[in-house]
Amino acid sequence: MSVTRLWSTHPDDVRDLDGAQLRERFVLSGLFTPGAVTWGYAHDDRILVGGVVVDGEIALEAPEILRAEHLLERRELALVGLEGTAVEVGADGTTFPLGPQDVLYLPLGTRDISLTGSGAVYLVSAPAHRADQAALASRDDVEAVVLGAGETSNHRTIRKYVHADGIVSNQLVLGITTLEPGSVWNTMPPHVHARRTELYLYTGLGEEVLVHLMGEPENLRHLVLHDRDVVVSPPWSIHTASATGAYSFVWAMAGENVDYSDVVGVDPRTLR
Repeated sequence: MSVTRLWSTHPDDVRDLDGAQLRERFVLSGLFTPGAVTWGYAHDDRILVGGVVVDGEIALEAPEILRAEHLLERRELALVGLEGTAVEVGADGTTFPLGPQDVLYLPLGTRDISLTGSGAVYLVSAPAHRADQAALASRDDVEAVVLGAGETSNHRTIRKYVHADGIVSNQLVLGITTLEPGSVWNTMPPHVHARRTELYLYTGLGEEVLVHLMGEPENLRHLVLHDRDVVVSPPWSIHTASATGAYSFVWAMAGENVDYSDVVGVDPRTLR
């Protein structure tokens, strides 16, 4: 079981990094390997992210970095079904079906977790201090907000799953944004939120290419990303992107604040 570490970074450090160094500090690639669970650990807010391609049955166990008897001994977990996924998740004797853009939340203390079926599942975990309730939310039943327009190339639907008014968690906030055909910009205008780290999993890109913008508003950097790459956005960084075609992305945050709307907007005309 491999784990890639992404250490916390000061904004001043980013100014002198080249493209390869930026990827090493902020990007996780190759999380989805058939028959294996692959993890990344972001020291910002201690977020653990993973990917698994299920073909049969596979158990989720605690990676060595956690020094824990089981995965959710001191954590909570969200499981996200990606394109074409048809998986059953067993959690302490209860079975939950997980399809494309469904999200299952498992609380602190859940011991035995197994995945059976076929397809890719994205995993996001954060430290937890209390045991909430396991909950499954389907794509068609969660709160959906439509933003943007085709004329500005950012017509998109934001579906909120784990948040203050949805599935209750300790620290996790998670949702999925899907762009309409012909739209390519996400999170535009951009924003920052100093009390939460955010991770984006870009999915549905196929052979398309995406340019992710990060950094302080007055000193932007870019990353060229591909299908199912994950990028870590530190609390001091904006996050927005444009691609050569439409796509979806899973956004996940952890920190002291679970209020989805607590952000500071950035005027795109001030970006440098």
